[in-house]
Amino acid sequence: MQGKRIAVLGAGPMGLAVAYQLARDGHQPVVFEADDRVGGMTAMFDFAGLQIERYYHFHCISDTAFLRVLDELNLAHKMHWVETRMAYWYRQTLQPWGNPFALLRFRGLSFIAKFRYGLHAFLSTKRTNWQPLDNVEAVGWIKRWVGAEAYEVLWRRLFDYKFYDYTANLSAAWIWSRIRRIGRSRYSLFREKLGYLDGGSGTLLNAMRADIEAHGGVIHLKTPVIKVHIQNGKVSGVEINGQIEQFDTVISTVPLPYIPKLIPDLPSAMLEQFRALKNIAVVCVIAKLRKPLTNNFWLNTNDPEMDIPGIVEYSNLRPLDCHIVYVPFYMPGEHPKFAEDDQVFLDKVKRYFKKINPALTDDDFIALHASRYRHAQPICEPGYLERLPPARLPVQGLWVADTSHYYPEDRGISESIDFGRKMAQAAIHSIEAVQ
Repeated sequence: MQGKRIAVLGAGPMGLAVAYQLARDGHQPVVFEADDRVGGMTAMFDFAGLQIERYYHFHCISDTAFLRVLDELNLAHKMHWVETRMAYWYRQTLQPWGNPFALLRFRGLSFIAKFRYGLHAFLSTKRTNWQPLDNVEAVGWIKRWVGAEAYEVLWRRLFDYKFYDYTANLSAAWIWSRIRRIGRSRYSLFREKLGYLDGGSGTLLNAMRADIEAHGGVIHLKTPVIKVHIQNGKVSGVEINGQIEQFDTVISTVPLPYIPKLIPDLPSAMLEQFRALKNIAVVCVIAKLRKPLTNNFWLNTNDPEMDIPGIVEYSNLRPLDCHIVYVPFYMPGEHPKFAEDDQVFLDKVKRYFKKINPALTDDDFIALHASRYRHAQPICEPGYLERLPPARLPVQGLWVADTSHYYPEDRGISESIDFGRKMAQAAIHSIEAVQ
């Protein structure tokens, strides 16, 4: 088959993976990205002289699709694995976390609560059949396993400060996948290894972009697609700046909530499916410090004065000349908090950091920056699998997917790469089948 010219919407990890696979298979992907850079939520920016991701990212030893691309691009030598630490900020105290000894020594829980919590985490990492959990409500599922005490201390604020009013209606399958992913990053019962890439995500993003272009693909930045045109049940092209560019195959990887506006000619029932999907927003603050906040990579928080589920001290994973800490404030996009000024969040971060580490002074804060993403994460309700429209839509040549489509897995670079490459191959097979 002669190579096809195919439109790819979005240049995040999934969109790049689609284009990467298409180009390597002899086709010509034409990528349209609204932003001025590739990467989506993994994109880099200049933070007070440091090129770094706007939102935190890390890699687990189970991220096979990500590691495969590194091998293909001869970047495997730039990957490093580090033994990381976790902690829990609870009762105004920093407590070690993340292994059985830390659980046993944790102050603020009865032995029975610790045992039930540990058993649930252990069995979750061993579970492989997640489908029965798709229709199960997550909070009730966790409480049945760990009990009310452990839920209150170790889980409730993680839910409340990420999902707010949606907390009581989440799929247990989605929560289970998060427990399993972190559990599988362990190389022993007591030790956890996470990975970072020299130069951060930009090393992979730039290499994928160069490889796409070297194989004949094209990437247009600052070029949002206004509309996908459909005629007689088939894709006919995409509209850009008032002009229609002809394509008979379009693969969209933009967030699903944009689809009703982007492809308004879909059947009304399908448009309603897309409109019913909800997403959590995030205001992510990144701080550059002169001294470390703690010696942990991941810090869960349970503090009535902190409206965050946790803190990521990135420089305790990837060595840098300064100390970098991410603080994600998750909330529904319609929540009044999301409309608050950036300075509100920056001030909170300074206050929280000084509480956790009283040795920090104003002079220790070199720079602070807030980034916002309206559709940061899908809200996966029970029965989410049935609610999710298929990636291959009932329009010839039209494919639509985002991070929701590898549910119950949490959003991640490796998962996006894996799904994007498979979707590209499936799209080509469907083209061949009708020729």
